[in-house]
Amino acid sequence: MADAERKPHRVKVDRSEGFGERLLGVLLDRAHEMPPQLIAPLIAEEVASIGGRDVSILLQDYEQMLLVPLPGRRLVVGDPEPIEDSPAGDAFLRARTVEVPQDGSVRMYLPLLDGSDQVGAMVVTLDDVDDDDRRLLRRLAGLVADMIVTKDAYTDLFFQARRRADMTVAAEIQWSLLPPLSMIVPQVEVAGILEPAYYVAGDSFDYALNDDILHVAMIDAMGHGLDAATMATVAIGAYRHTRRVNTELSQMYAFMDDAISAQFGPDHFVTAQMMCLNITTGQLQWVNAGHPAPLLIRDRAVVDRLESPTTLPVGFGGEEPQVSERMLQRGDRLLCFTDGLIEEHQSGEEQFGEEQLIECTNRTLHEHASVRAVTRSLSHALKRERGGATSDDATIFLIEWRGGKADHLTTLE
Repeated sequence: MADAERKPHRVKVDRSEGFGERLLGVLLDRAHEMPPQLIAPLIAEEVASIGGRDVSILLQDYEQMLLVPLPGRRLVVGDPEPIEDSPAGDAFLRARTVEVPQDGSVRMYLPLLDGSDQVGAMVVTLDDVDDDDRRLLRRLAGLVADMIVTKDAYTDLFFQARRRADMTVAAEIQWSLLPPLSMIVPQVEVAGILEPAYYVAGDSFDYALNDDILHVAMIDAMGHGLDAATMATVAIGAYRHTRRVNTELSQMYAFMDDAISAQFGPDHFVTAQMMCLNITTGQLQWVNAGHPAPLLIRDRAVVDRLESPTTLPVGFGGEEPQVSERMLQRGDRLLCFTDGLIEEHQSGEEQFGEEQLIECTNRTLHEHASVRAVTRSLSHALKRERGGATSDDATIFLIEWRGGKADHLTTLE
C-alpha cells in the first residue's frame, strides 16, 4: 500500500474526567443559567469538596478603600477588610495567593481576576494545603470572578454589596459608562480611578484594545450633577461610535464636537483628550482639547510633560486639531488626569498645583510597583494632600507600555 493511501496514525488521548475537571466543570456547566443568588452556595459546595470551609467573597468598594463581604447562603459574612495592610488586600493588589497559618489550619486569600480586572478576593480555610489545592483554588477563583462579572450585568446584588454610601444619580450614570477599571496584557497595563466615587458627575474615561492599538479617552464635562453626567454620556457615546468605525483622531474630535454642540448648544463644552498607542512599537499619538498635559514617567519618576498644541474643548467648534506623536521607551508610563486634581484649593488659598502633583506622584512610585496599586494609592494620597477636599471631579488614568508580543499565550504547554 502506498504511503498516501495509508490512514494516519491515531493517537489515543485520555479524555476521562479527572477530579479537577469535574470540580471546575460543574461550575462551567451550570454557570450559563445560574441565578446570581445561587452562586454563593455552589461555590461553598465546590470548596467543601476539597476540604475547604468558611468561604468569603470580598468585593472592592467604589472608593477602593475596602474589600466588602458579599452576602449569600453558606458564605461567611464578616467585617470589611482594608485594602491596605491586610492579607485580603495583599492578594487583591498584588494578584497573588496569600496563605495565613492559623491554629491547625491555613486561611487562603485568592485574587478574583476577570480579564485582569481585579474584582476582589475569595477567602477559604483548609486544614492543610498542597500544590494541587493551590492550583484548583486558583482556577476556581478565576471562574468565580468570571461569573460575578457576567452576572453583574443583570443583577444589583454586587453593586449593593460594593456601595458603602449613598450614590447620586449622576454618579450611577458615570459608573455605568466605565470600562473595567484596569486591564493587563503582556504589552500594556492600564488603570483608572474616579473621585469622589459617590458624587462624580462630569469626569469619565474609556479605552479599548483593538488588535495592536490601545485607544484611550478622558473627558471632563462642564458643571455638576445630572447636566454634567448627561454631557459626559453623549461625549463617551460619540467617542465610542467614531472609534468603532476606525476614525482618525482629528475626526474623532470633530464628531464629538458636533454631538455636544447639537445636543446642548453653544454654551456647553467638554474638555477631552484622545490617544492611540501602538502596543507593539510604542508609537503614541494624541489630541488635546483642553486637558492638562499628561506626565511621562520613566524609571519610577516623572521626567517630562507631554506638551502639545491644544484645540478648543468639544462643543466650542475648534479647528481641526493637530495630532501629536511620540515614541515611548519600554517601561514608560503616562499619567493622565483631569484639572480637578490640580485646581482644588481652599477658599482664598492657592491651588494644589501640578508641582505638588509631581512630588506626590514620585513618592507614590517609590512605594508601589503595579499600575493598579500606584493609581489607587496616588489618588488617595492626593486626596489627603488636598485636605480631603473634592469640590470637583478628579480622575487619574495610568498607562504602562511594555512592548513585546503575547503569542506565547496561545501555545499549550
